[in-house]
Amino acid sequence: MPDLSRAHIAILTFEMMIPSSDSLKSKRRVVKSLKDRVRARFNASVAEIAYLEEWQRALIGVAMIGNDRRFLESNLSAVNRLVEGEGDIRLLNSTVEWL
Repeated sequence: MPDLSRAHIAILTFEMMIPSSDSLKSKRRVVKSLKDRVRARFNASVAEIAYLEEWQRALIGVAMIGNDRRFLESNLSAVNRLVEGEGDIRLLNSTVEWL
């Protein structure tokens, strides 16, 4: 049986505004693009988890698992920088939870 005490699970959530969005279709285009980039670049699980029917607001969850906590912390910081650097998005809040 593997030693599960070495597994680290991190959940990053970030709340964002999409000021330029004028419809759900417009919002979903921005959110899907961001989710796809995070998945591809960081091999993470990503989902929109709240405000699904609001045009200019989203809550995104990113989950990562690994055996090196520092590596995960580095990746989570990089995800935050990616979101902060996105021109269509205004980051309101981000939190990290470790399981």
